[in-house]
Amino acid sequence: MRMLGLTSILLAAGMAFATPASAQEPVANTAAPVANSAAPAAAATPAVADPTLDASGKPLTKAAPGIGQPVAEGIALQPQVTKTGEEAHNFHNHILLPLITVISIFVLILLVWVIFRYRRAANPTPSRTAHNTVIEIVWTLVPVLILIAIAVPSIRLLAAQFKPAPKDAITLKAIGNQWFWSYEYPDNGGIQLTANMLKEQGQVPAGQRYRTDADGPRLLATDQRVVLPVGVPIRLITTAQDVIHSWAVPAFWIKLDAVPGKLNETSFTIEKPGLYFGQCSELCGARHAYMPIAVEAVSPAEFAQWVKSKGGTIPAEVAAAAAAEAAQNAAAPAAANAAETNAAAEPAATNETAPAANAAAGNTTGN
Repeated sequence: MRMLGLTSILLAAGMAFATPASAQEPVANTAAPVANSAAPAAAATPAVADPTLDASGKPLTKAAPGIGQPVAEGIALQPQVTKTGEEAHNFHNHILLPLITVISIFVLILLVWVIFRYRRAANPTPSRTAHNTVIEIVWTLVPVLILIAIAVPSIRLLAAQFKPAPKDAITLKAIGNQWFWSYEYPDNGGIQLTANMLKEQGQVPAGQRYRTDADGPRLLATDQRVVLPVGVPIRLITTAQDVIHSWAVPAFWIKLDAVPGKLNETSFTIEKPGLYFGQCSELCGARHAYMPIAVEAVSPAEFAQWVKSKGGTIPAEVAAAAAAEAAQNAAAPAAANAAETNAAAEPAATNETAPAANAAAGNTTGN
């Protein structure tokens, strides 16, 4: 009987220990799906969308006639969208063009007057005058004064064209190749682009992308556009892989040679959003005419989103994150020291209050 009772007790104890283990199995099974469901949620996090493209991957910004591109039968300069370009445009229209017009008309009048006044019929006996001091002084001094007047705005414009970029400028590196342009954004995580000319519909196989009027004019549209922010200084650096090229966008008043083994630099700031075209302006080989440039100017917010969509970074955001991390790291030791000070102060306060508590307890006991 005692053996049977002992056996029953052992069996009951075994069942008691086995029950919690079996009860934990559903918990483990329910936890696993939670962990698995978290993985798809992280994978489903959408990447930053390219703000310059629509859902089908086509550019949203369309080429506007007469803006940032040549015009048929046009003789004037393109509308300028940079400060330097506006200054050069005004210099051309308000100083050079009127001056050239006046000089040309004056010289034409002199030629006509000399032809009629000193023709053989009107002047049978030619004058033997060899010198005229007044005329010689005038025709020497007047051109000198004209050149001095032109030199002042001309030198100012030349200095503006090669003014160093400020520290907050965004760097664009344009690299000339035979025969296409490649680009790098060193300040934005090293984004790299390669831009090739878009061919016409009849020049590509079926199913491949071809140029449309929305992409830009013939021979100027590219499959990859350079994206730059409006109102932010741009530092342009040019170089080349093979021969000398030249990166030129007339609407920016930019034309900078790209020389192998050398870095050329200039700066500009785009003032108006839009689509602007240019092309290589240095004879570089058989396909020199097929090296177009397409620049899409967007707002700084759109540019930041575009950079993130390409896997790049914004220097200001990186600097802010680094500053926040540094401040957090600097605050951590201070918080730890404060905690240690508080911990050390607590025993002292306890020791100081203990005698008073004991005295009060003694007085109570005595009473």
